[in-house]
Amino acid sequence: MSCQRIFLKVIALISLGTNMAQASATPIAPAIDASEFKLNVVSIEKFTFKGKEAFEVAMPRDAYQDPEKEVLTDRANLAWIPIDFHNGTIEVDVAAVLARDAPNYARGFIGLGFRIDSNLSFEGIYLRPANSRSDDQVRRNHSVQYFALPGYGFERLRKDAPEKYESYVDIELGEWSHMKIEVHDCDAKLYVNRAKQPSLVVHDLKLGPEHKGGVGFWIDSGTLGYFRNLKVTSE
Repeated sequence: MSCQRIFLKVIALISLGTNMAQASATPIAPAIDASEFKLNVVSIEKFTFKGKEAFEVAMPRDAYQDPEKEVLTDRANLAWIPIDFHNGTIEVDVAAVLARDAPNYARGFIGLGFRIDSNLSFEGIYLRPANSRSDDQVRRNHSVQYFALPGYGFERLRKDAPEKYESYVDIELGEWSHMKIEVHDCDAKLYVNRAKQPSLVVHDLKLGPEHKGGVGFWIDSGTLGYFRNLKVTSE
């Protein structure tokens, strides 16, 4: 059953679902060593960033997209833990810097993939910290992005439903930010820096309410990403 078909049912039961999640939450131990992650495109290693022990996630220059040869889109650049996550909460501290060879379109793309299956189909939410402090209001509005693969990169979502899957949040390149994503069936909410209100709300996760899989770190072209304090709580 698709998220669109059960949207009204989800709205009607959202309070009940929230209470059930709080009552049955079960922590999932995070990976503590880089060898515990599966990798696609990226590399991962332990690193100290701004005095904090973290994982550094990087990608090779030849994996960057070339806007002169292809349409820019979101891809499965992941370091992930192959757990069985369906509904629950994911929290992590992230920081992004631009690599020395970052292309002009780089924005410090950094975030989380979730419900990652063996075919690398997954949902994701990420930040563009270079947009947040821009003088261009359109860029500021694109500080946060939801996407899903296959088939629902930012460029398609921006065309099909402008502004619906993006929003503004105050973040900075090179600084730690806290991300918390709450997931329940077709819904996902992103909270940044422990704000009481979400920065992004999605009611129609594209892969449907039954999709499940791993949780992982995500970056894209020109980003050196730093991740620490991963915590996954499953309903």
